Amino acid sequence: MNTLLVIILLGLMLMTVISLVRGIIAFLQTTRQDIDRGGDGNVRELQLKQNRMMFARIKYQGLAIVAVAVLLLMNR
Repeated sequence: MNTLLVIILLGLMLMTVISLVRGIIAFLQTTRQDIDRGGDGNVRELQLKQNRMMFARIKYQGLAIVAVAVLLLMNR
């Protein structure tokens, strides 16, 4: 059971990093488009993607904390 929880924890950690990187990339693209278009461009889609990625990051971090708590309780 511990092995399964460790594998799940590693997967959640990987998903957290992926969500973080994708959110940062969306943020940088939004900034670049704002500069190129003088701030008048339609960047709503990238802003929504950034929000989705940051929410996903928080979700995966929370699930990883739960997995760590379960591991600690099982090994007590």
